[in-house]
Amino acid sequence: MKRIMALGAALAALAAVAAEPPFKGDAAKGQVLASQTCAACHGADGNSQIAVNPKLAGQIPEYLHKQLSNFKAAAGKKAERDNPVMAGMVANLPAEDMRNLAAYYAAQAAKTGAAKSRDLVALGQKIYRGGNAGKGVPACASCHGPNGAGMPAQYPRLAGQHAEYTEAQLKAFRTGERANDANNSMRGTAGKLSDREIQGVSDYIAGLR
Repeated sequence: MKRIMALGAALAALAAVAAEPPFKGDAAKGQVLASQTCAACHGADGNSQIAVNPKLAGQIPEYLHKQLSNFKAAAGKKAERDNPVMAGMVANLPAEDMRNLAAYYAAQAAKTGAAKSRDLVALGQKIYRGGNAGKGVPACASCHGPNGAGMPAQYPRLAGQHAEYTEAQLKAFRTGERANDANNSMRGTAGKLSDREIQGVSDYIAGLR
């Protein structure tokens, strides 16, 4: 039943994607801005070499745009995603520049990563592909795809992401420190995972391609 519900949710998300207008952004303008302000942390082409900084290359543009927007406080309200470093970077960044950056990084080729622990990756593979029915954890693949490519406009690309970064984000979702997920989806999922399970999923994701 849970697998059927997950499939239904995925099909509904696909239908929503089909209704979305094409993402618009100027990748050339985004490249100029990226080289000036983002390359030091995320790499010139979005393939970060620093494990705590996410790889952006090949990411779904709608997701990138959403994250940039969420880092920015607006109308006297606290930013949806609290990060002092990124808050400073986007403080004076207009919406058009955010779209251009998202278009640029989405157009870059993502470099592959690698899992590090045989034991952890086996655990992570089990959860990523099949979830954990006993804990009510759905398969990560139902939203992020079997190869981690994500679902445009709905769920981000995960394949090849630094395990350290993924682990940190899952733990942030688990504690509620990060709360910009739609419908509490990631907080609800990560909240049911142990440290070791989070490490396993993160390691497995790093090797996806």
